[in-house]
Amino acid sequence: MPRKPRLSFHPVTPARWNHAVALFGPRGACAGCWCMAWRLPYAQYQAHKGAGNRRLLRSRVKSGSSPGVLAYVDGKPAGWCSIAPRGEFSFLSRSRVLSPVDAEPVWSVSCFFIGRQYRRQGITVPLLRAAVELARKQGAHIIEGYPVDPQHGKLPGAFMWTGVPKTFLRAGFKEVARRSKTRPVMRKRIA
Repeated sequence: MPRKPRLSFHPVTPARWNHAVALFGPRGACAGCWCMAWRLPYAQYQAHKGAGNRRLLRSRVKSGSSPGVLAYVDGKPAGWCSIAPRGEFSFLSRSRVLSPVDAEPVWSVSCFFIGRQYRRQGITVPLLRAAVELARKQGAHIIEGYPVDPQHGKLPGAFMWTGVPKTFLRAGFKEVARRSKTRPVMRKRIA
């Protein structure tokens, strides 16, 4: 019987920045995104695509903000989950479909990235739980996610970087709104 891989999770910090770089690789996780697509207005995001987005994410990490959690498999960086207060994601302020459910302050999970060789190994749910724990330690009481719910068959992984409902349900989230067939708003309240 094959040995089960050892998983660990850590907030991205200046000391772990090189691990994020190794995980994201030369493409910046996906087409130079560096997890800035939802954090910046679209024109600014496009103008910074690639090296500029990398610098912007690094400056957030260097400032002491931890914009996400890294997953490790046997000590090697294998996955990423972006989590921060909702206000840090300018995309959410422009989205009708993902507009606020109510006036309560929430933290938002905006992105997952799992390295190709680690996909389909059960990393995403524990990674989401680790992201929720990071937010809890920073004072969050409500976490939201905005997964894609494909209606017909499977979508390529590149279109599912916000996760799928099943992942959130397994991590204890509940659907609280759905303004689009394919995009529920999932929430978890934490003590």
